[in-house]
Amino acid sequence: MNELVHLDVTTLDGGSLATITLDSPHNRNALSRQLVSELFGHLRAAAVDPAVKVLLVRSADRVFCSGADLSEATSEGMEEGARRIVELQRLIATIPKPVVTEVSGAVRAGGIGIVAASDVALVAEDATFALTEVKLGLAAAIISLTVHHRMTPRAASLTTLGGEVFSGTEAAAYGLVTRAVPAAELDATVAAVCASLATGAGQGLRESKAILNRDLVAAIDAHGADMAALSARLFASEEAREAMTAFLERRKK
Repeated sequence: MNELVHLDVTTLDGGSLATITLDSPHNRNALSRQLVSELFGHLRAAAVDPAVKVLLVRSADRVFCSGADLSEATSEGMEEGARRIVELQRLIATIPKPVVTEVSGAVRAGGIGIVAASDVALVAEDATFALTEVKLGLAAAIISLTVHHRMTPRAASLTTLGGEVFSGTEAAAYGLVTRAVPAAELDATVAAVCASLATGAGQGLRESKAILNRDLVAAIDAHGADMAALSARLFASEEAREAMTAFLERRKK
């Protein structure tokens, strides 16, 4: 099978940058079994590479991630998929190096969990976000572990219950992302932030990140299994299966 996630290591002053690129355009970087497995592998490889100081997760195209792979979810269920996405968020939060995400276009549902789990999220002002689960009879259960940790409570209620699209500028105001900049400035901003992070000492970065994410990791450990079970149950419900099937049929037209 063609690789859906790529790893490239480049040199910065103070250390190396591991760029992990999602490249599954046929399903808009949906969180398929293959993509999640490859993302795990590259994250872990970069985590143990002594030369790497900073990890950057981005997409090859404008769509960062469209969320769960609904084709797999409708045919095979989400028991394993939900657990893996919980584990993915925990991995990002516990890698002993800064993880940066770059979003230039659209990110939906489960993909927002990757953004929220990262230490620094840099986005274009016109990037678009949506917690669309509610529209399909689902809930933002597994990604609530990270998304609600970042967002203000009022913003979380509005976006989770409404399921509507909001911009990168709004995502920054809501606390979901670190900074939103004009699209033309995104590449330079990401490069500057990654270069700055790479100047940190390895031990300082490791211990500082552990302190920053202590409460987040504790919440994932305390509630991750329950949220994964809830997500799997909702995906298997008749209401959600009908909604997902209708959505996939509309996409094919």
